[in-house]
Amino acid sequence: MLFCEECMIFKIIGAFIAVVAFCIMIELPKKYMVQAGLTGMIGWGVYLLVDIIGHRVEIDALISALCIATMSHILARVLKAPVSNFLIPGILPIVPGGSIYRCAYAFINESSYLSTYMNETLKIAGSIALAIFFVDSVFKLHMPKRK
Repeated sequence: MLFCEECMIFKIIGAFIAVVAFCIMIELPKKYMVQAGLTGMIGWGVYLLVDIIGHRVEIDALISALCIATMSHILARVLKAPVSNFLIPGILPIVPGGSIYRCAYAFINESSYLSTYMNETLKIAGSIALAIFFVDSVFKLHMPKRK
């Protein structure tokens, strides 16, 4: 994949617009939409930058999800809001939708590539879940106990 600054900027702006549109669809409070959009935009930017370095897609998803989950927890603490307000919309750009589509298409057509697509989808989804779990565990360990 060639590095194209203009293409990357359009992709990052597109991710912001997609996340804000998703926030409108799920009726997220308006005061959190910009922050959720920035979370998704920065996460997608990290994904694209790590992809340029040449890692595999599951590593790209892991590093990007670590960034998104960390930002979501920080924003939740600063804005006194639930983490899910930022995490769910923010993770949207890195969800393996294309892999899921190819997997379902291969299943319907009884293609021999089904296992390849299924493997890719599960690796990406597992990477995202692992990153969210790790960041959530770290924040829970370092949070002061409530009385």
